[in-house]
Amino acid sequence: MTVLFECTYRNERYFGLGLPGEGEPLHLTPLRGLDLGKLLLTRGDVDAALRAVSGTVTVPAGEQDTVTFRPPLLPGHPGDAMVSGFMQTHNVKVDADTPSQPNWFLKGLGDVLRTSGEDLRAPASSVALTEEAEIVLVYVTDDDRRPRYVGHTFGNDLTDIGRFRRHRGHLSYAKLCDAAVAPWLFLDEPPRHVTGRVTVERDGGPCWRGEFTTGVKALHYGLDAIMSELLSYEALLAPGRVHYVYIGADRSSFHGGFEMADRDRVTLDFTSHDVTLSNTVRYASPAPDATCGHP
Repeated sequence: MTVLFECTYRNERYFGLGLPGEGEPLHLTPLRGLDLGKLLLTRGDVDAALRAVSGTVTVPAGEQDTVTFRPPLLPGHPGDAMVSGFMQTHNVKVDADTPSQPNWFLKGLGDVLRTSGEDLRAPASSVALTEEAEIVLVYVTDDDRRPRYVGHTFGNDLTDIGRFRRHRGHLSYAKLCDAAVAPWLFLDEPPRHVTGRVTVERDGGPCWRGEFTTGVKALHYGLDAIMSELLSYEALLAPGRVHYVYIGADRSSFHGGFEMADRDRVTLDFTSHDVTLSNTVRYASPAPDATCGHP
């Protein structure tokens, strides 16, 4: 299994292979204009192609704080990426009203993605926020307008579940929060079984813990079917666009009766895959007046 990541080091863009080990040096290769998304579309020997790029540098373990990891394959312009997802996809959430195709939502463009350590912004008017530990599918749209699956990673789809519960037609508003994403792109099929733990800290100490289970095996829907339906719409298929699709979550801290607050720190340990995401939730300031009337 190949794992690919991108980062910035000393003001230059690099990529690396494998999950970096704690306390181990990082081996990075300069991108030098290489388009990793296009390379992955060739479906050739990706390992060999990447290892053929010369100029690897080594970052000592003690200097890794000078490296900034990036969301996988994130384009230079945020408008060339779309972040979206499906709601209530898991078997534990199925009820009599479950539709044949799950509800889809748009979280935003590429600039809503945050890696571990960055703040997750939510509207100041949020009713009740919750974390959602999810698999994130990554697609690159080729020159023929065909979206091609290139790999997956893991993320936190921060959601104002309180607003959705208050008005079920407000799903689109409930999802307009930042999303955390791991920088590691796993170049294989979406995992069937993922387990992990959520820890929420407040004022420097843990205030809620819980377990989660996700993966293709936990879905009520066939993944190929719902993705084929979504990616059949021409409006989504601009050549070169990268899609990050969150495929739904297990129960969250909200379902456990917990109320998240501004400045809470949320850590998702995807223990089955050795991936950790940790972010602080921050309420964004109210937007400036955007009324359409005359003064």
